[in-house]
Amino acid sequence: MTDISTLLPFAALIAVIGAFAGVLAGLLGVGGGIVLVPAFFYAFSGLGYGSPQLMQICLATSLATIIVTSIRSVSAHHRKGAVEWSILKSFAPGIVVGALIGVLVASSLRSAALQVIFGGVASFIGLYMAFGNSAWRLGDEMPKGIMRVVISPLIGFLSVLMGIGGGSFGVPTMTLYGVPIHRAVATAAGFGAIIAIPSVIGFLFVDLPGDVTPPFTVGAVNIAAFGLVICMTLLTAPLGARIAHAMDPKPLKRAFGVFLILVALNMLRKALMG
Repeated sequence: MTDISTLLPFAALIAVIGAFAGVLAGLLGVGGGIVLVPAFFYAFSGLGYGSPQLMQICLATSLATIIVTSIRSVSAHHRKGAVEWSILKSFAPGIVVGALIGVLVASSLRSAALQVIFGGVASFIGLYMAFGNSAWRLGDEMPKGIMRVVISPLIGFLSVLMGIGGGSFGVPTMTLYGVPIHRAVATAAGFGAIIAIPSVIGFLFVDLPGDVTPPFTVGAVNIAAFGLVICMTLLTAPLGARIAHAMDPKPLKRAFGVFLILVALNMLRKALMG
């Protein structure tokens, strides 16, 4: 068991990470997972729990926090009448299937492979945040038929491999098909719970060696980090939202996109150079 002199700095670090993720979520409308996964990776590595299974723990713990934040967020958006429930209902079955496939794939890959996936996909997300244009369109209505069958599982699958909710993929998808941005953000908040609940249940049954898991880990979910992050994000997300209403968040979103690209490239470097 890790002694208290190691646990206290670790708890403080995770609390700071959670606070930062909460502010970003409220300020930029991005899910905390895109910050939490690399932050967990460096925190757990620093504590001495680097292993071929480390990324599985980071993804699973991030997704566990998304269950709480997603339900809270979609409830708030629903009270404002901004959630497109028809989109949520039509995309939910495919997203769940994709999320479960994502758990099976993630649990079978080593940490380095998951780092490469995270770094590669996060680079594209960062590029879209930094240089994307809200006027871009692929169509005037959300995909139906075979396109929905392809896109909805892909959102669930990639989100689990990234340890994130539905915002990073759901918002661009909806806006590209003509959904107004505020409704896209509100609806994508619901994607988060649809992705996270089945995937976290799956990750709780992943069998990891006890000598490579941080304290208080069940399956691949670190309960201590989950609890600390939830407490901090619930406190700081409203602060981020207030800042967003007081200023134009677009320049900050572009700056964060560049920051995300740098984080993603560093993770790629670490994975490829060992």
